[in-house]
Amino acid sequence: MKSFSPTHPTLLDTLAPGGSLIRAAGFALAGSLLLALSAKAQVPFWPVPMTMQSLVIMMLGMAYGSRLAMATVLLYLAEGMAGLPVFAGTGAGFAYMTGPTAGYLVGFVMAAGLIGWLAERGWDRSPVKAVAAMSIGHALLFIPGVAWLAVLFGMDKAVAVGLTPFVAATLLKTALGAALMHAAWTVVARRSQNRG
Repeated sequence: MKSFSPTHPTLLDTLAPGGSLIRAAGFALAGSLLLALSAKAQVPFWPVPMTMQSLVIMMLGMAYGSRLAMATVLLYLAEGMAGLPVFAGTGAGFAYMTGPTAGYLVGFVMAAGLIGWLAERGWDRSPVKAVAAMSIGHALLFIPGVAWLAVLFGMDKAVAVGLTPFVAATLLKTALGAALMHAAWTVVARRSQNRG
């Protein structure tokens, strides 16, 4: 069972140590707000708009670790289920969450959890491993997303509208996310050296 325990502190644990429930709730709320903002920064596509959410999901997983990242995404989904305007566009509530984006919303939770798990094992500290982790995370996001679109519209259309248009942006977001994590850990290392 030891191999399932985190072996590296996350970026959040390094910058803001502490394990209180209030601290976790505060960061989860902040992360859910960031997700809501990233949903509004979008390029219109049908049936699923392209947003900055996948980048934020990857960054939350890397920075927060598996449990807090998943809790943050679940809080975000609960906000949307409650009718708050947190999703892309103007939709919210149960109808939105069972529409074309439903598979991607499930993928958000899966990706955040796995990316966080990998970060807890040091994958966030190497640019190459960060790219690999975020690539896996994006795959976990697209698999249920495209699968649900295939149920609604058929596989050919699901791939054509739910995957192909997003490949280039996904590659860019993956590279950007890895670069941001590398920069963050570089700053942390410099701060530690200056204190020492």
